[in-house]
Amino acid sequence: MGPTPATSYRRFYDVNGWLFVSTALALIGVFMAYPIAKSLWMSLHAGQGTVIEFVGTGNMVRLASDPIFLRALQNTFIFLIIQVPLMIVLALVMASCLNMPNLRFRGLLRTAVFLPCVTSLVAYSVLFKSMFSYDGLINHALAWLGLISEPIPWLNDPFWSKVVIITAITWRWTGYNMIFYLAAMQNIDKSIYEAARIDGISAYRRFVSITIPMLKPVILFTTVTSTIGTLQLFDEPMNITSVSGVVSDSTLTLSLYIYNLSFKFVPNFGYAATVSYVIVLLVALLASIQFYAARERK
Repeated sequence: MGPTPATSYRRFYDVNGWLFVSTALALIGVFMAYPIAKSLWMSLHAGQGTVIEFVGTGNMVRLASDPIFLRALQNTFIFLIIQVPLMIVLALVMASCLNMPNLRFRGLLRTAVFLPCVTSLVAYSVLFKSMFSYDGLINHALAWLGLISEPIPWLNDPFWSKVVIITAITWRWTGYNMIFYLAAMQNIDKSIYEAARIDGISAYRRFVSITIPMLKPVILFTTVTSTIGTLQLFDEPMNITSVSGVVSDSTLTLSLYIYNLSFKFVPNFGYAATVSYVIVLLVALLASIQFYAARERK
């Protein structure tokens, strides 16, 4: 007994469906699946340049005794722990302020807050480097206000250099997260706020008890994406706190260390691939923790 018309019809569309997505699957395989597999295989090797040998888990053992890697990991977590919560809170507050119906020039203010996200990364990094230099605008302004007696070495001091990087990242990406929160706030039913206002609930309590719980999925999304971005932090330390292309240990991040292992030091692509998988594991671990913390509880 031959195939029924329904079976032939379904088979025809199955084959054509696979043909339709075959190009995309081929590109994904060439530019995503293969590099991932290749880098995983490379992480099991060590050596200089193309002269490599299989070492198995040797690169992973080396991580624990590598002081530069440990410093880069420490710096990355400092940026993550301080900058991400600061940026999320600022974005929430800004979105709440810009969502007020009686606010004048709302469109202009929203555009101004979002503008840093679309500026050239290198251009704004050079601007921050100039502003926070020893004789830059920030030191001149602080001296004019009488807040400092001598210039602060923003880009050379281990503490202040981290402050500059955190300030730069927060300035650039707060408006990006603010747009998500603003869009979500505009979808909250206004009658909920009206009922709370009639019951005499303060603006702060409405924000904490109504706005934030309603934005929970969006907050989770922005927290995860901000965490991933901070763990991959590269451009700001490279362009702001580097001197003649050399980044100080105080702002060295994991991504910068991978770059140095691949292109600055004697090339060791196997060890660089191992460090890159540390970022992958950290992203997976922290994202899982954030999803678990934000889960719906019965």
